[in-house]
Amino acid sequence: MSQAAKYPSPAARQAAYRLRKAQSEARKAEQTGLVPLPAISSIPGTVRWRQALAYAASYVRTTYDEMSDYHDERTEYWQESERASEFLERMEEIDQIAELIEEVRQQIGGG
Repeated sequence: MSQAAKYPSPAARQAAYRLRKAQSEARKAEQTGLVPLPAISSIPGTVRWRQALAYAASYVRTTYDEMSDYHDERTEYWQESERASEFLERMEEIDQIAELIEEVRQQIGGG
């Protein structure tokens, strides 16, 4: 037994798909808190890009802070070890990444 047609035509099926996809993307954007991109593709999404980079920098800074707390909670013996030295090098790299993200964010849109 065949299944009843859900849409009267392939064009209607495509239109329904495009609508569902647009709704899904709108929900994702709403969840992230990002402003929507402009409807006209020739207008840059500067505000959105700056906001996304601010979020990225915040996440990287949070990672750095958590790593710093982890380091500080370890024993003095561990803090003087080779592993701690490597850990601090990774922390420095993460700090540099956050600074680079912030620099790029400031450059976007002349802000």
